[in-house]
Formats: sequence, structure tokens, C-alpha cells
Amino acid sequence: MTTEEEKTTAPARSVRRAVVGRLSWGLADQAASSMSNFVVGFYVARSLGVTAFGVFSLAWVTYGVVLGASRGLATDPLVVRFSGVSHTVWRGAAARSTGASLAVGAAVGAVCLLVGLALGGGVGAAFACLGVVLPGLLLQDAWRFAFFAAGAGRKAFVNDLVWGVALVPALVVAARVDSVAAFVLAWGASAAVAAAYGLLQSGVRPRTTEARGWLREQRDLGYRYLVENGSLSGAGQLRSYGLGVIVGVGAVGAVRGAELLLGPFLALLMGLSLVTVAEAARVLRRAPHRLGGFCLLLGGGQAVAALLWGAALLLVPDRLGELVLGGVWPSASELIVPATLGVAGAGLGTGAAAGLRALGAARRSLRAQLFASACYVAGGLGGAVVAGTVGSAWGVAAATAAGSAVWWLQLRSALRERHRNSIPEVRTS
Repeated sequence: MTTEEEKTTAPARSVRRAVVGRLSWGLADQAASSMSNFVVGFYVARSLGVTAFGVFSLAWVTYGVVLGASRGLATDPLVVRFSGVSHTVWRGAAARSTGASLAVGAAVGAVCLLVGLALGGGVGAAFACLGVVLPGLLLQDAWRFAFFAAGAGRKAFVNDLVWGVALVPALVVAARVDSVAAFVLAWGASAAVAAAYGLLQSGVRPRTTEARGWLREQRDLGYRYLVENGSLSGAGQLRSYGLGVIVGVGAVGAVRGAELLLGPFLALLMGLSLVTVAEAARVLRRAPHRLGGFCLLLGGGQAVAALLWGAALLLVPDRLGELVLGGVWPSASELIVPATLGVAGAGLGTGAAAGLRALGAARRSLRAQLFASACYVAGGLGGAVVAGTVGSAWGVAAATAAGSAVWWLQLRSALRERHRNSIPEVRTS
């Protein structure tokens, strides 16, 4: 190997090692986060049964909608525009972004509290408690994205470990109270501990007074990402509510149980999503021609991993399944095949989604997400009408496959458009 080749190869290897390192921290962080979520779901399913687990799942899905809104307005623009920038620039952006997340949590939390008090009963108590803990939950999530934008995935991992440690005594107390509301408070209060620790890790204080300014500056991306994320999480909420009406609240618990069975893979998918947009943005800056291949490798790898995990779940004996999920296992185990196919389709689409985010093609990603969300709701509820809970799961599997195809069509169009725009105009005179 010549000296020039060695000089070229060494930086390339260094870049690959850096990318692998950042992806590894993303996986480790999501593993810690998902473990906390799994433990909460496990405790509720084992302690309160399928109906109460369905009530908890409704609060969980609602949190997902609010989380999507917070990410769209606050942290998604941060990752797209402030990944790999100087530390000084990152600090200012992180302070405003986390301030916006905290403001969203306080505003929506107040609404959830009022709605919960108005509803009353077990469902109302769960929603009221969700309103109380929302600010801490959203701020903790915002720190994770801020750390990954800075390339400091280790800090996000440590923050989620703190959440997990704080969760253990909180769950012990909640189990003694033996109510859905107590588990919601335990989950959210432990997240607030990790959110407070994030202040110490970053040395950044969230600026809620500058939340409006952040939203105004990032409105070209933020509002489209808000609609995009809102349609994604909103579709899940509509499906859960509709399934509860059409089939019963127990069906919601069965679907959530199937999601818990796929938890380790979903941790992989979500962990990669924390860093893939930032990595795709780096690929775009350094080697634009490699973006398509990077996204295909990312999406295809996740789809294959999902299929392998689903195949492993089919080999789990009923005795072990009942040990994990208790009375939720029989209904959840029937959904393993369609749920696995649905997650595989979603995993394939996330590769294209990362590319569109990196390109800043918010209009195209919005179109793809709206189509995918509409298919998700139609497939989930249409399947429920035809064949109950299992029909809903198969409807969702078909919907995610169609949505993934649209994501890739939009990415291909965006890449072609960028290529045309990058070709300099040839003058003839």
C-alpha cells in the first residue's frame, strides 16, 4: 500500500469507527430506555390484569402523541440542524430546544389533568396523573436527542440508566398501592429524576422563555414535523381507541402485550432512530452520493432483524410466556406473526425516513407519513371490524408495507431532485 493510499484509508477507517461508536451508544441508550418501559408494562400486566393494562395502555398511547409533538417542534429540528456543530452553538440551541419541550409538557399536561379530573374513575385518574408527569417525561426525552446531536450518546445512555435505577423503588411503592394511576406516577416521577440529572450532565438550563422564539425560527421544519409525528402517534391512538370501542379494552391490552413481546427489537429500531438522522446528515455533508445506500442498509437491516426476532418468539413455550405476561399472554401470542410483519415493514421505512429528514425534505416526508398513518388507521380499524383483534393486527401489517413503499418512493424522488439541482448549468454563450 502506498503512502497516499494509507493517508486516504486511515481517515476513512476513523470515520467508520466513529459512526459505529455513535450507533452503538444509540442502541445501548435505547436498550436502557426500553428496559424501563418493559419493566413498567410487565408490572402492570402482572399486577392488574388485561383490563387495567388496557387503561394504562390508553394513557401510554396518549403520551406517545404528546411526545411526537414535542419532538417535531423541539428536538427533531435540533438534530437536523445542529448535529456536529461547535459546542457553543449546540449549547444555545439545546437550551432553547429543551425549553420548548418543557413548555409543551406543561401546556399539554395541564389539559390532560383537567380532562382526567372531568372524566373521573380509573381512566380519569390515569390521565390526571399523566398530566402531572408529562413535563418531566418530555424533558428527559429532549436531553437524549440533545446529547445525540452533540455526538455524546454516552451521556444519553447514562441518563436512561439513572431513570431505570429511580424506577425500581417507585414501582415497589406503586405495586403496594395497586392502581393504574400509581404506576403512571411511578413511571413519570422516575423520569423527572433523570430529567433533573440531565441538567447536571449538560450544564445547560432549559430556556422556556425562548420557546416561542425557537418555534418561530424552526417553523419551516418544526410545524411539518409536528404534523408528521402527530399523524404517526395519532394514528396509534385512534387505532387503540377504536379497537377499544369495536372489540373492547382488553383488545388494547392484547396489542400492547404483543408490542412488549417485540420490545427488544423495538428497542433496536428506536435506538437507531435516535442517531440515524444525525448520521444521515453527516453522510450527506461528507459523501452525498452514499446517502441512498446508507438508508437502504439501515432499513433492510432493521427489517431482517425484526423477522428473526419474530421467528424466535414463535418458539417461546406458553409456560414461559405466561410467566412474563400472565393473563395477557394467550391473547398477545396470537398476534406475534402479524405484529412482526408490521414492525418489519416499519423498520424498512425508517431507512427512507432518515434520508428524507437529513435532506430537509419536510414536504416529502410529511406526504409519506400522512399516507402511512391513514393506511394504519384504516387497516387497523377495518381489520378489527372484519376479524376482531387478530384482523386489526393483519390490517396494520398490510398498512405498514404500503407505507414503507411510499417512503422509499419519496426518498428516490428527493435524491433525484437534489442531484438535478447540484448539476451546474452549462452555458452555451
